[in-house]
Amino acid sequence: MNRLFLARHAGDTSAAGGVRAVVLDDGPERGIRALEFRTGAGLNFDVLVDRALDLGTAEFRGDGFGWRSATGFRHPGLHDYADDDGLSIMRSFSGLLLTAGLDHTLFGAEVDASNYRYPPKETVKNGLHGRVGNIPARLHGYGERWEDDDTCVLWAEGEVRQAAIFGEHLRLTRRVEATVGTSEIRLIDVVRNAGFDPTPHMYLYHVNIGWPFLAEGARYELPLQETIWQTDSVAEQGVSNVVMPGPQKGFVEQVYEHVLKPDADGKARPRLVNEELGVFFELEYDTAQFPAFFQWLHLREGAYAVGFEPSTHHVQGAQAARDDGSMIWLGPGEERRYTTTFRVGTL
Repeated sequence: MNRLFLARHAGDTSAAGGVRAVVLDDGPERGIRALEFRTGAGLNFDVLVDRALDLGTAEFRGDGFGWRSATGFRHPGLHDYADDDGLSIMRSFSGLLLTAGLDHTLFGAEVDASNYRYPPKETVKNGLHGRVGNIPARLHGYGERWEDDDTCVLWAEGEVRQAAIFGEHLRLTRRVEATVGTSEIRLIDVVRNAGFDPTPHMYLYHVNIGWPFLAEGARYELPLQETIWQTDSVAEQGVSNVVMPGPQKGFVEQVYEHVLKPDADGKARPRLVNEELGVFFELEYDTAQFPAFFQWLHLREGAYAVGFEPSTHHVQGAQAARDDGSMIWLGPGEERRYTTTFRVGTL
């Protein structure tokens, strides 16, 4: 298929694939703007404009791979960041991608705020995985673009502002792309300090795969160099992190920090393989941009998921990063760029 072929057979590119703007209209999701992507190669996914342009529902040839939890895609207006003693993100945790940041990731922490030079604000209290995932984006645009007669790119772009007076002013510009006729999603993120105070920056992608891609017998494949940390639940439960069991009664999450071997191009490509369905999911990320990686197993009945988590920081978190000098401090106008690919296919 090329541009001329499509023009001869259909009056609109959407006959082959496209992007459609919709608004979710029921329950806790009501009012969320979303963009429905169809690549024409069996890949369909939603970009949640009002949830930091994160990725929600995702399917390949009719089988879901983006995790669907009981929370649904809750409207950010219902979100209380201080709820549940810093674990409020658990009330809106669903979908293929939850972005964590922009100034904090990992477990909650109360840290020094003297960099903002406001005496009444001595500290900043952060909850699990930060604020950005529940901030609506300003949508710059979306649509289909022919790069040449053979390549049509579906795209969406917007900006997420995380800002406070006497606090951080960070802006995430996110571009999502998918080429018609292919089964991969490209994410291009730029995080910039739009303020005038040095500001901490931490960033993590919580990429979540659910049923039916995740099922008993599915394999979690890693280019593993070594495992440098794991939760106590690993030894207590003894559940494999390679061959997945079915849903487990009372399962306690198992989390690992791994060092992955990059290819010659500096990319790591962990994947989940389901031989029964004959499909795989693969995450491709730059290990220079994300030097840490977490494997998340949440195999409990009713909340059955596995996670791929490339991260700018190690498991010890915000205070440890400040103490050992590994915290990223963005100066005024300084920015970081992240390029990541989500790929599905058949075996």
